[in-house]
Amino acid sequence: MKRYKFFLIVLATLPGLLSCHKFLNLQPVDYVSDQVTIVDAASAQTAVRGIYRKLSNDNYYGSLFQSFGYLAGDNVQWTGSQSIIQQFITHKLSADNGNLESVWTGIYSTINLANHVIAKVPGVNDPSLTQALKDQLTGEAYFIRALAYFDLVRTWGGVPIVLTPTLTSGDKDTVGRATAAQVYAQVLSDLNTAESLLPLPATQNPVRANKGTAQALKARYYLYQRDWVQAESYASQVIADTKDYSLLKPYNAFFFPASAIATKESVFELSYSATYTNGHRGYWQPPANGGTRQWAPSDAFITLVNDPTIGGNRSTLVAKTSAGLWYGNLYYRSPATDPAYVIRIAELYLIRAEARAQQDKLTDALADLDSVRSRAGLVPSAAASKEDILVAIGNERRIEFAFEPHRWFDLVRTGRAGAVLGVTDPNKYVFPLPLAEVNLSKGNLPQNDGYQ
Repeated sequence: MKRYKFFLIVLATLPGLLSCHKFLNLQPVDYVSDQVTIVDAASAQTAVRGIYRKLSNDNYYGSLFQSFGYLAGDNVQWTGSQSIIQQFITHKLSADNGNLESVWTGIYSTINLANHVIAKVPGVNDPSLTQALKDQLTGEAYFIRALAYFDLVRTWGGVPIVLTPTLTSGDKDTVGRATAAQVYAQVLSDLNTAESLLPLPATQNPVRANKGTAQALKARYYLYQRDWVQAESYASQVIADTKDYSLLKPYNAFFFPASAIATKESVFELSYSATYTNGHRGYWQPPANGGTRQWAPSDAFITLVNDPTIGGNRSTLVAKTSAGLWYGNLYYRSPATDPAYVIRIAELYLIRAEARAQQDKLTDALADLDSVRSRAGLVPSAAASKEDILVAIGNERRIEFAFEPHRWFDLVRTGRAGAVLGVTDPNKYVFPLPLAEVNLSKGNLPQNDGYQ
């Protein structure tokens, strides 16, 4: 299955038209999407649910894309035998690595579904599809498309930008490659549109995008752009919404017990069910718990997270079998209904801390850093200088988001990948484009430098 392949999916039957309030509070994942027949309110809502389903697929936030963010860092070790996984850890990626192709296809499939909604929903003539509901649905599609392009550009650099639906199996194969700057500009454009269309939620509901979700991703976007003023501003807007978001104490309150779903810790998470499970669990849990433990916390991370002065109560991220095998325990439910965490409020505090430190607002930066440390059961940071505070924030992010897709991208964007990982070749800071996609493009998708 190649880039932009056109998927014809049968429209799921809905039991009736839903009110806007009810729609905003539905779990989205157990529905499929019709890319063609968006003709009324019911089919429009079904199509948007299909985008969330694709976003949460194993090839995207269901497992493989997330693994890019931590396997290439220093928190996780590979305990299996497949060389395609080991390539991420050793930073010796081959362009024919099958996981690269799977994630690329998964992300562009998500974009294609979003493009169908963006193109068709505004023109639907159905009294049940009010303008407010049209705006909500279209805004969600813009947000997810922005997230998808953000993930593409931070993984591969410049990629093709496709803003219209795929109509045949190969009609997008030869689209030229945009620059990284152009892709980031598209991300911002989509986020601006999403923010203008999306309402604030009537009740806290992190499984659907809303205005706060768009603002949170904008904060992350501006952090990557090193626009500290805007990163601080957007993070502050989300943090100020204490009705919907707050740091939960202790640390594991957002994922334990099993009933901890869609908590106020999450700004955006993806939901699963007993019939549509999260593939992440199987990779982390040991055979004794019904998993395969194909990746596990590294020895260095186990030491850090179990140090009460560093990990605090975040030591609950890891557990040990009776045979002495350490494993990650963020994904543990059986059946695997664990949410996939895309944006948590802790990230907004640490984004604002970093943005403030970069602006020499050191007291305020420490206050944000210490908010995250406090909920982990740690004493205030002893960092004093700007440089020490920035290092402390980076160290905190390492522990806080250990099994979420941040560490590799954090080390690259802060220029620390060489010092921490020994990856000094800047060509390796992006991954090789999937070989199959390069071959399909007929010369329009040149390979990243340093790869064949």
